[in-house]
Amino acid sequence: MSVVIIGGHDRMVCQYKKICKSHKCKAKVFTQMSADLDKQIGDPDLCILFTNTVSHKMVRCAVDEAEKKKFKIVRCHTSSGSALEGILLEHAV
Repeated sequence: MSVVIIGGHDRMVCQYKKICKSHKCKAKVFTQMSADLDKQIGDPDLCILFTNTVSHKMVRCAVDEAEKKKFKIVRCHTSSGSALEGILLEHAV
């Protein structure tokens, strides 16, 4: 399963990837807005938005891509490792 994480803290990127790997998920993590974010997102099975630590522009970009490519978005206000763990337990197949 492929997962895209948008938002979160820069220092947690390795932890996010490690947690995803433990759930047999391949992860891309974007904590900063890049010029071609819409192209980098790709076509994941699940997109996780950490809404407390993400810009409105990044949220809009992710939502637009989800509408185009029909992938699921899960929003979470906290960007902790345990929040990610809970999301993956619920949504990862």
